Amino acid sequence: MSGDHGHETIVDAALLALAAHPELQMILVGDEPTLLRDLGARGRAGEARLRIRHASEVVGMDESPAKALRSKKDSSMRVAIDLVKQGVAHAAVSAGNTGALMATAKFVLKTLPGIDRPAIISAIPSINGHVHMLDLGANAECSAEQLLQFAVMGSALVTATLGIERPKVGLLNIGEEEIKGNEVIKQAAQLLQASSLNYIGFVEGDGIFLRDIDVVVCDGFAGNIALKTGEGVARLIYHFIRQEFTRSIFTRFAALMALPALKALGRRMDPRNYNGASFVGLNGIVIKSHGSADTQAFAAAIRVAVREVENAVPARITRLLAEALPAAPVAAVKG
Repeated sequence: MSGDHGHETIVDAALLALAAHPELQMILVGDEPTLLRDLGARGRAGEARLRIRHASEVVGMDESPAKALRSKKDSSMRVAIDLVKQGVAHAAVSAGNTGALMATAKFVLKTLPGIDRPAIISAIPSINGHVHMLDLGANAECSAEQLLQFAVMGSALVTATLGIERPKVGLLNIGEEEIKGNEVIKQAAQLLQASSLNYIGFVEGDGIFLRDIDVVVCDGFAGNIALKTGEGVARLIYHFIRQEFTRSIFTRFAALMALPALKALGRRMDPRNYNGASFVGLNGIVIKSHGSADTQAFAAAIRVAVREVENAVPARITRLLAEALPAAPVAAVKG
């Protein structure tokens, strides 16, 4: 019921996802009369694979996580996550308030054994297709042990969803030399080197997009800045290209000739295709969509949820945690 575009976009995305995944069944959680009206307007009121679960409250996009958790127990967000907890649903997908979604998910679902904090992970376009990066904003400050946990979770997700048996893991830093970075980063590097993960060393900011790597690990402060910076640069490049190709009649003609290549470039860099960030480390699957997601973008977030359910990502994270950390340095951390 939340997000920048509200329920109509979510309903359209749900119908698009149902068409793309014949085995998928969905539960729309929110104000039942409103959702019934949306489906009726689209001629889909009797959709066999789509149910509605009524929720009487909505968490605002600017509402504090603590208030939402304490006072809105019948919000669409809370009810959806409760359905995952109860086993009625395999995953929850939301475009709502990120902080409230994380707080609610952690409170209801709890973290996996050996995991201190959940993290936000998403695929980001790179020179080799894409790279998965975490944390993207859930944890502004992290210990070395928590960064190690993030690496395990990222590796497990990439192995489960992409079939890469030994994902290459890098640690975001201000340089690639061993002497660079603060004490937390240096300690995390030592833990990663001692683990069974395929750790390849430090990665600088440009390496996120240019190096042959599968998982980039960082705290949520650096990760969110890197993510938003990358998105801004992509929009800047698009703006400059459009500006140059509309400068004169000659450049307009050149743009017409280059149109197939420009369209292909647009598809590769379209952020809608990468929408859907996972809250990894929870005892359940929760996917966060951009609040500004349109129908195509939210359908992509649903696709992420389907893929994680099919590949049992939480269970794989638990197994990899035991395999990667035989000494279990994170076992003493409260879950």
